[in-house]
Amino acid sequence: MSSNKYCIIMAGGVGSRLWPLSRNSRPKQFIDLLGTGKSLIQMTIDRAAHIVPRENILIVTSDKYRELVEAQATGIPLENILYEPYRRNTAPCIAYATYKLFSKDPDATVMVTPSDHIITDECNFVDTMSAVMDYASTHNQLFTIGIKPTFGNTNFGYIQFNRDVHTEGVRKEGFQVKTFTEKPISDLAKVFYESGEFLWNAGIFIFNLKTIKEEMERYLPEMTELFNPKGKNVYNTAGEKEFIQHSYNNSPSISLDYGVMEKTRKAWVFPADFGWSDLGTWESLYEYVEFKDELGNAVHANTIMRKCKGTVVVSLDPNKLVVVKGLTDYMVVDSDNALMVCPRRDDDVKEILVDLTAQDKGEYL
Repeated sequence: MSSNKYCIIMAGGVGSRLWPLSRNSRPKQFIDLLGTGKSLIQMTIDRAAHIVPRENILIVTSDKYRELVEAQATGIPLENILYEPYRRNTAPCIAYATYKLFSKDPDATVMVTPSDHIITDECNFVDTMSAVMDYASTHNQLFTIGIKPTFGNTNFGYIQFNRDVHTEGVRKEGFQVKTFTEKPISDLAKVFYESGEFLWNAGIFIFNLKTIKEEMERYLPEMTELFNPKGKNVYNTAGEKEFIQHSYNNSPSISLDYGVMEKTRKAWVFPADFGWSDLGTWESLYEYVEFKDELGNAVHANTIMRKCKGTVVVSLDPNKLVVVKGLTDYMVVDSDNALMVCPRRDDDVKEILVDLTAQDKGEYL
């Protein structure tokens, strides 16, 4: 493994669409959703450790998750865990990690990945990411990973690529990006899928630090100004915490996709097919899991079920018996101080969260 290749894991999200299992105090990346004995962030760390040295893995997360991260990030140096005082989306998160790492190793090549995704074909993933990192180390473009779509999913962003402009002399072929589209409506998603010109946006980035720094400073100058100490020795010193507090106090909340990738002329995408899922919703979790019975029920609980079909049942308490009868395409989720019973549709969870906020019931979020 190369000593100047790094992985930045973004672990500050809430995962609200998996409520009530995923909460503000313990979001989905810290939960063993699949019953493997490891949380999603632990699985992400293990995958990254096959690509870069474990001591070259950085984690950016919310300060409120300090205890959770330190308990689960086995083998990661404590100085590699970066704490955000506020949630400001992916661009400030990546800017923080970029400038901190740049002060240590300006020649670094970096893979940036969310902490809560699932990869089933890890060998393919490792081979793909290693090849793209090798290419990015000597090319001044910004690379992302696109997943070959299997249907017109409206929960993912899409990347349109130019088949006529592609990489050469690399194990994995990449293409110049034409457009980015955020979560399209159903009819448009179907058109994207059927055209063969679009990929799902996996939210994984690869670049060398000099290139991402230049492009952020070009397209997000006001934000990057906050994270650039301008020659002062701030990062990796006692003054870093106060500096970052001020940076986040004044930083806009903006994604790297919107702030840089959609504007830059240096965006490229590598198509991949390594069994990817972001498990962002109960529906995506239901589609992903293999432990369904002959009637399509997915159960992760001490349960008695009668006359149910296509129903998800989840309980965190193995000592609690959950009895369910006569439900079709429903979700029954028992977690801490909340029990949710509703149709297995993504929009229903969004409506529940809006209602909880409107009724000032934040203690359940």
